[in-house]
Amino acid sequence: MSFGYLVPEFPGQTHTFFWREIEELRRLGARPRIVSTRRPRTAAGAHVWAERATAEASFLFPGSPGRLLEATWLLLSTAARGRLGPLTREMGRALEEVDIGRMRLLGLAIAGAELAMLARREGWRHVHVHSCADSAWIALFAHLLTGLRYSLTAHGPLRDYGGGQKAKWSRAAFGFAITERLRGEILAELDGSLPGEFAVAPMGVSPERFSRRTPYRPWVPGTTAQVFSCGRLNPSKGHDDLVRALALLVAGGHDVELVIAGEDDGDSGYRGRLEGLIDASGLADRVALLGSVSEEAVRAELERAHVFALASHAEPLGVAIMEAMAMGVPVVVTGGGGVPELVEDGVTGLLARAHAPWMIAGEIARLLGRPELASRLGSQGHDRVIHRFTSATSAAMLLQRVETSARISAGDGRSLS
Repeated sequence: MSFGYLVPEFPGQTHTFFWREIEELRRLGARPRIVSTRRPRTAAGAHVWAERATAEASFLFPGSPGRLLEATWLLLSTAARGRLGPLTREMGRALEEVDIGRMRLLGLAIAGAELAMLARREGWRHVHVHSCADSAWIALFAHLLTGLRYSLTAHGPLRDYGGGQKAKWSRAAFGFAITERLRGEILAELDGSLPGEFAVAPMGVSPERFSRRTPYRPWVPGTTAQVFSCGRLNPSKGHDDLVRALALLVAGGHDVELVIAGEDDGDSGYRGRLEGLIDASGLADRVALLGSVSEEAVRAELERAHVFALASHAEPLGVAIMEAMAMGVPVVVTGGGGVPELVEDGVTGLLARAHAPWMIAGEIARLLGRPELASRLGSQGHDRVIHRFTSATSAAMLLQRVETSARISAGDGRSLS
């Protein structure tokens, strides 16, 4: 079973989940064909799988002369057969209703033609898109040109993915949201414009890659407590609040260090501001910014951590949180977005308010002072992830629906040309 698997700007530093899902799909006998919009702006070279993923992927931008000629031929031949109407009508509506320029929209239409031609050459009838931003336009345009079926996964609120959402979703074969909360929000926003099947498919981790080599041990007084965090260096991740929480802990007499894995997201300057805050707080010897690191390095940091903490303003779900829980590390995380579906306060971790460093500090101190609580939350968090949040689960859900979609496409007798 071959199908397209489209992830924008793949492989990026936060894309381990996608690669693990691809691996699980292959274990199930599927042949996902990796497609991406363009190479990522932030290198993912720290991941050992990144080089292989890049070699396997087909990038739609910038298009090669040969592919651009193929795409142009498809557009012209479709026009000659009088079948360009649906595409031009949708582009016209987009120009009227969405803040998108003509040249950008034309570029997306050409990319849609490239995607359709790739599917035709390789013989697959469905593409799954892990986004509902520009990549969804591309899949929609490919569908309007050739009938290539597509599906979408929403990884966050629709407001983060631009306009045209009703058009993008209404022609999808099926759709996923990564949390119940997000699904409910989209149902309310796009009522009447969603595909017949719109389910929850949580992101997940690979348990065998995030299993401990040594048992988890809570912090022991007289030693330095280790707090680990992982997330791209972006203001939305709240790393500055975590640094402020560390300052409060140190001021309260705790011997504690913080390690943050993740790199500046698109050279935003946030890393520089974070380094300035660390220096101004007198924490230069207690906070380490590792930059973008491999999955293996993250696992090693979790092996030595006493607490995992993440101060995101509104995390859609949180693969980094899942990785910590899978390794039995107790977590202190903010409760925005879909995190409460993963972390039940006092049962599988501790929740704090976003933008509240004092609360984050208090919950970390609580775990350090109560080793039995740290061990219990770590164990129960591990069980929750292993049973409900694995990449094998999401891969099985996706493959089942893609196979159904491909059968429908084959049954309607329409040639993808």
